[in-house]
Amino acid sequence: MGEHDWLAEQFETNRAHLRAVAYRMLGSTGEADDAVQEAWLRLSRSDTSGVENLRGWLTTVVARLCLDMLRARTARREESFGPHDPEPVANHPDGSDPEHQALLADAVGPALLVVLDTLTPAERLAFVLHDMFAVPFDEIAPIVGRSPAAARQLASRARRRVRGASSAPDADRTRQQEVVDAFLAAARHGDFGALLAVLDPDVVLRADHAAVKMGASEEVHGARAVAGVLAGRSQGARPAILDGAAAAVWAPRGRPRVAFRFTIARGRILGIDLLADPEHLRRLDLTVLGD
Repeated sequence: MGEHDWLAEQFETNRAHLRAVAYRMLGSTGEADDAVQEAWLRLSRSDTSGVENLRGWLTTVVARLCLDMLRARTARREESFGPHDPEPVANHPDGSDPEHQALLADAVGPALLVVLDTLTPAERLAFVLHDMFAVPFDEIAPIVGRSPAAARQLASRARRRVRGASSAPDADRTRQQEVVDAFLAAARHGDFGALLAVLDPDVVLRADHAAVKMGASEEVHGARAVAGVLAGRSQGARPAILDGAAAAVWAPRGRPRVAFRFTIARGRILGIDLLADPEHLRRLDLTVLGD
């Protein structure tokens, strides 16, 4: 057997594992397949004679590719902003697809994928590789360009967020509305303490390109930082319903200019997305409510 054939055989042996890593990183079967295919191309062009652990080498390659794809996805937010909807893994009734079976064997539900999508790319990579695939932090560190201790902290922050939302985002719209109303009241009056009470300690505030142009910060992490940004600065925001969930909107003269999309879990706000792109706002199912 030639070297190329041997590499192809080894790659096929590891394909299901690599696709599982990529799917958990990206939440998209199509993008996962793209990452795995690119990993094969890189393997076929590389000198791996000195590689002792080919599975580990391939996992690192796929992880780097996924990290780049996640960062590119973040950069494209200005073009199509909003939560990334995880794609379900296609079901094969005859159970003949070994890749599908490998994904199901260590399945991750759609609710968890939604939470993972609130993480930064580096946090998601550290959490997925370490907590789901037992990759040591010494190996994760060079992928994210951090020290092993810093990589451990990335995974720890991600783990707290995942655990905090382990019961899945609150589905009761009445409860959602109570949380949003409390947030709006605290923000309007600049009540820093009340904002901290309604924000998850690891809350993330993200703004699309249009909102950034209006003066918003592109990304803010942590309850104290987010409260500092919002306290006293949301006087004009009103409660709203966005895609069936409690939300808020700034709509001077009745025209929506900025929508606030919230991710709420266990009675606290886990994520806030500021949506200001006019074209995107026109496509939203958005209803402004009375005060």
